[in-house]
Amino acid sequence: MNKPLRRIAIFCGLLVLALLVRDNWLQYVQADELKNRDGNHRVLIARYSQPRGNIIVDGQPITGSAETNGIDFKYKRTYKDGPMWAPVTGFASQAYGANQIENIEDGILTGNDDRLFFNRTIDMITGKKQKGGDVITTLNRKAQEAAFEGLGDKKGAVAALDPRTGKILALASTPSYDPSKISGATSKDKEAWLGLQPKKDKDDPMLNRALRQTYPPGSTFKVVTAAAALENGKYTDIDGPTESPDPWKLPLSTQPLPNEGNIPCKNASLRQALRYSCNTVFGKLGDDLGKEKMREQAEKFGFNETVDTPVRAYASVYPEDMDRPGNAMSAIGQFDNRATPLQMAMIAAAVANDGKLMKPYMIDSLRAPNLNTIEQTDPEQMSQPLSSENAQKLQSMMETVVKEGTGTSAQIPGVTVGGKTGTAQHGVANSKNPYAWFISYAKGDDGSPVAVAVVIEGSDTLRGDIAGGKLAAPIAKNVMKAVLETERDK
Repeated sequence: MNKPLRRIAIFCGLLVLALLVRDNWLQYVQADELKNRDGNHRVLIARYSQPRGNIIVDGQPITGSAETNGIDFKYKRTYKDGPMWAPVTGFASQAYGANQIENIEDGILTGNDDRLFFNRTIDMITGKKQKGGDVITTLNRKAQEAAFEGLGDKKGAVAALDPRTGKILALASTPSYDPSKISGATSKDKEAWLGLQPKKDKDDPMLNRALRQTYPPGSTFKVVTAAAALENGKYTDIDGPTESPDPWKLPLSTQPLPNEGNIPCKNASLRQALRYSCNTVFGKLGDDLGKEKMREQAEKFGFNETVDTPVRAYASVYPEDMDRPGNAMSAIGQFDNRATPLQMAMIAAAVANDGKLMKPYMIDSLRAPNLNTIEQTDPEQMSQPLSSENAQKLQSMMETVVKEGTGTSAQIPGVTVGGKTGTAQHGVANSKNPYAWFISYAKGDDGSPVAVAVVIEGSDTLRGDIAGGKLAAPIAKNVMKAVLETERDK
């Protein structure tokens, strides 16, 4: 071969090599980036060219797919009892994308997940259309109904767990929205979408208050403070007197910390202090223990870190940079510490489970179109916030709250129930109706199958009538009853 031809051959070879490198770069390295690019309309067309797989509760789908008359999209997502399940499912929209389970498990639901490659291959060989898989949740329909109906037109949230496993049994948030109304790409869907935005609706119905809203926990946080006192050996006898004067002045202050009403809090035992919700006892406990030990105890329960359920729950907060008065106020849940309803359910669950905190999760398994299980979630211990002995002491204290304290409206005949009420300040100088809290658990024949947290943001009820025991506890009671009935029917 003469020299000019050799040069041309080398040049052509380099061009082919460059083409191969570029082709592989596009198809493998940049594949996901190009596939997920906002302007890639072909991916959306493919996604909605077939029915999506379903999200399943108690063996029944709470989602579906319906044919449309659209030019590009053949199917759109539908939801059964959409507002009730929206905090679980999220939405899948032709125009606005997806969130929560619909987004996290999009690959399974569309059938595009790598774990469904075998199914796609079989469908291609047999000429069948590609199908999506199903997401099997841990949710309990009766518990979810009790939570959603209990909240009604109130603004608030409910989270319920199985303390033994960490399974999420209920996750309700109100006000809510119907994902079906924004699942298409029509002008009506756009109008509905715009109407749900905070600028249009100040109640923000798309906010998942159970996972994505943090609140001052009020007196429910006294359970954490009691746990810190027991774990650090400040007190060991829950029926012995504490060193708690009444009145008690906040540290570095001339301001006394008030109790609610004329209640017996001077040197009250831990049991009586929790029963009557004595601010002076728990405020002084927080100061005696110090902010480091208080924060360490809160973090053992899950504060200061996000929780993936797999939908991410925002981190509840016990701040590091507090002075002594701030730490004392935080010990009664009234300063800068904030918590999600899920976090407060985790606290009740850890106490009920003899001190062992299981990681919360809401997806039990993923199922292929041929009904084979392709992934199963196994329960996982998250931490050990307190010893079994101290957990049982705290159970006894919380059960006294329900038997003869502020939580009597959560009593269930023939069932052992433990709980703690809370009323947290809201607004500058507590100018707005306070938040009403209740955390609880119920014991069955096989340990405790349910722990619940309920928060009510506000109500038209008179201030004097707003308390966790009056507004939140009845909701928690009905959720617990629903779970116990399900357990008995198994």
